[in-house]
Amino acid sequence: MSSAKPLEGRNARRFASPLSRAMASRSGLDLAALRGSGPQGRIVRADVAAALASMPNSVTRAPERATRFHDVPNTLGRKLMARRLTQAKQDAPHFYLSVDCHVDAVLALRASQQERAVSEGVRLSLNDFVIKAAALALGDVPAINASFSETSIRYFDDVHVSVAVALDEGLVTPVIEHADRRSVSQIAVAMAELAAQARSGALPAGASAGGTFSISNLGAYGVREFAAVINPPQAAILAVGAAEARPVVVDGKLAVATVMTVTLSADHRVTEGAVAARWLVAFRSRLAGLSEADVWLPSA
Repeated sequence: MSSAKPLEGRNARRFASPLSRAMASRSGLDLAALRGSGPQGRIVRADVAAALASMPNSVTRAPERATRFHDVPNTLGRKLMARRLTQAKQDAPHFYLSVDCHVDAVLALRASQQERAVSEGVRLSLNDFVIKAAALALGDVPAINASFSETSIRYFDDVHVSVAVALDEGLVTPVIEHADRRSVSQIAVAMAELAAQARSGALPAGASAGGTFSISNLGAYGVREFAAVINPPQAAILAVGAAEARPVVVDGKLAVATVMTVTLSADHRVTEGAVAARWLVAFRSRLAGLSEADVWLPSA
């Protein structure tokens, strides 16, 4: 009986082990050029390794795909943002807590004040109410209004809220000073001016300095929930998602409510989960409890 012999030539089927095929694929090696040393001429790992070692210049590699691209040099602002956020993720041990806020009441309040707002040239956004509620909650739970250093934890007596504004060249965080003392309408006017200055490149020097807490809102983009990176040296940042109609259970019955998910990112060197949770409870309560007096009159 004659013994079977392996087929020869480049058109013959090449018997090869899975490992040898993977090695050849990664290296761009043509298995048809190899003679296997395994049973019935099967190509094994040693055959591929020997070919790569002895014929480094004869390896046939798959052609590289031509990909079109263009480079945009990093602006000074983007370089600074990258440096600060990298530092924050490396140095600050982040932890995250999320809650759902029912916002039908605050939306109704906003709607009831729109006629006066238009007459006074003010555009009230939901984010203006969020800023006000967050500022008041920082007064309720001041342990979140803080920053960390190697020698101490600094607790701020003033509430200055940094608000993220997205630009084509990066992100800026202009500060609403004494946000707890300002009315929602005053916050709206200040925020509109700062955002316009930022987008036109005319933001004053120092406008993004001195914040004690940050807010980042992606609700306008339909983002339901996200976690933001802490803005150093602050201890926390609030990420605000979209306000949307969701099914909820009220008194044991299914209903529909407008719900907004917010996520607090906090620095574990400064605070603990229970304290951060208390702040979220305070924020949710403050947002639901805002009144017409908060819209137009500075808080005492």
